[in-house]
Amino acid sequence: MSKVNYTVWQNRISLVFERLMKNRAWVLLVLLALGIRWAAFYPAWVEKYYSTLFFPVFSQCQRFLLGWIPFSVGDLFYGILVLLVLFKTLGLFRDLYRRQVNRSYVVKGAQQFIFLFLFVYVFFNLFWGLNYSRSGIGYQLSLQKDSASVDEVDRLTVALLSKAAANRSLINSPAATAHIKKRSLFSQAMQQYRGSGHPYSFSSTATSSVKPSLYSYLGNYLGFQGYYNPFSGEAQVNTTIPVVLQPFVTLHELAHQAGYAKESEANFVGYLAGKDHPDPLFRYSVYLELFRYAQSELYRLDSTRAIAVAKTIPANIKGDLQAIRRFYIKYQTPVERIIMQGYDYFLQANDQPQGTRSYHQVVGWVIALVRKEGIVAL
Repeated sequence: MSKVNYTVWQNRISLVFERLMKNRAWVLLVLLALGIRWAAFYPAWVEKYYSTLFFPVFSQCQRFLLGWIPFSVGDLFYGILVLLVLFKTLGLFRDLYRRQVNRSYVVKGAQQFIFLFLFVYVFFNLFWGLNYSRSGIGYQLSLQKDSASVDEVDRLTVALLSKAAANRSLINSPAATAHIKKRSLFSQAMQQYRGSGHPYSFSSTATSSVKPSLYSYLGNYLGFQGYYNPFSGEAQVNTTIPVVLQPFVTLHELAHQAGYAKESEANFVGYLAGKDHPDPLFRYSVYLELFRYAQSELYRLDSTRAIAVAKTIPANIKGDLQAIRRFYIKYQTPVERIIMQGYDYFLQANDQPQGTRSYHQVVGWVIALVRKEGIVAL
């Protein structure tokens, strides 16, 4: 390379560096994004310094600022964001129609998109998302989630059905499974995470915040039962789903709020928090959901045996399962399938290679618990 060319390239690199330094926001976002990717390779570091040191304090601040508000601030944020996206999309079509789209327009739009992506990525991970990379519940409880045999899944499925049946019999009337007050639902669920005497300690000093979703009816068509908003620190529950599902969904979202990001771990923590709940409706909801996951896994491994177990389901539980099935069939749409496919990719991108099937991995966690503490742990 000649001296002239070397000087030209040196000048170009210096110019790029100067431009970057003038826009410090870009430099900061890129450095933070790289730091987040680096941290994700070290689960023990994330567990020690982020999940159990930084995140509990930060999330407490979030709930101190927004948790007392009776409606979901995060849902309003999402609503405004959707309106902005629609506004920008309409503006793009307008400019295309007016033939105002040129190279400069495209470059500027691409820069804005990349900046927005980096901004959301960085703050999503700083506020909560790094919990995907923590050592997690297996490390905390010294559990080893190995492959389960068909016999282990079979025994677990039968045991969970027995537990569900025992608790279903304690629910005095059908009305108890037809309606539950939101305030009572949320307060009873939060109590399980606050209790210092609980055998499985998650975050006994934490202030929880769970609220009904402002988009519950829309959520039925989009396929969600609940979600956690990392930007506001609020847990949202779709309170229009069948009542027997609501306690477990609430416990699951509170597990996310406590810092368990992976869906299998949130399911497992929700199960641990609710299986000894004083209200039989909560216990029934927990065991019913775990039975559904175990039954699904058993069917995948041994369909004949799964069908045989299904024939032993008591009539009242069978009625609840049929009601749940009718509910989901009622709201099935092509849009839901598209949303779920996108969510599947999101989970895979966040260290959950099985995507939406990762919810079912809770079965492996429960089997690991039984291996360690015996069947009495159920």
